[in-house]
Amino acid sequence: MLTKFKESYEYIISQTDVKPTIGIILGTGLGGLVNEISIIDEISYADIPHFPVSTVQSHSGKLIFGELGGKQVVAMQGRFHFYEGYTMQEVTFPVRVMKYLGVENLFVSNASGGVNPDFEIGEIMIINDHIDLFPAHPLIGKNFDDLGPRFPDMSEPYDRGIIAMAKEIAQANNIKVSEGIYAGLTGPTLETPAEYKYVRIIGADTVGMSTVPEVIVARHMEIPCFAISIITDLGVPGKIQEVSVEDVIAVANKQEPKMTLIMRELISKI
Repeated sequence: MLTKFKESYEYIISQTDVKPTIGIILGTGLGGLVNEISIIDEISYADIPHFPVSTVQSHSGKLIFGELGGKQVVAMQGRFHFYEGYTMQEVTFPVRVMKYLGVENLFVSNASGGVNPDFEIGEIMIINDHIDLFPAHPLIGKNFDDLGPRFPDMSEPYDRGIIAMAKEIAQANNIKVSEGIYAGLTGPTLETPAEYKYVRIIGADTVGMSTVPEVIVARHMEIPCFAISIITDLGVPGKIQEVSVEDVIAVANKQEPKMTLIMRELISKI
């Protein structure tokens, strides 16, 4: 695996002179942040040795290199999911490569289902913790001591300092944000009413199909993380309705400018 990471890294640096310190992973319907980036280079996932290729229709498949908020960044326009049939090591492969590229902070966005009864559709939630409900773990198997310890600490999966800055930015721009806990499940089905209830009982505010594996691997390598979620549907008794991926994308697209503003301002301040 280390050889694969290095071969991907070597190909990428042969294609761009950008030296990113910020990594960005964009979720369903939330790819518009790319429009804020002064793009210097784009590399298709299909061209990068050992890189997975996104099979989700709403996800593009490119690494975007450029400048945002005065920083050099690399953005994944399209992420990978366990439900696509990839192993957890494949899902998180790009985060490993980001470390080789010099990424010092990871920013993640996602669309999720709200189980907190106080939430509304379109709510923007800053993730301050997560619950890993995936049946596989990205750190199972041989540990790469050069990248991180066998038993990484997870007492601060999401950086408290960055969260505090994000809340200040939101307040200054009159953007309503919440904080909460994200539960990661495999999908691709959305949850049943009983599953929504279970997720709420164990302490989560939202549920989705991503983010947790990438953050675990980033923290394994001591990369601080910030993640933000847009609540695109509700798993609250009495408010559960049939939802399509088109519905999810529509809500995400509507709220995306607010999320983009927060992310852009954050990156400029770090």
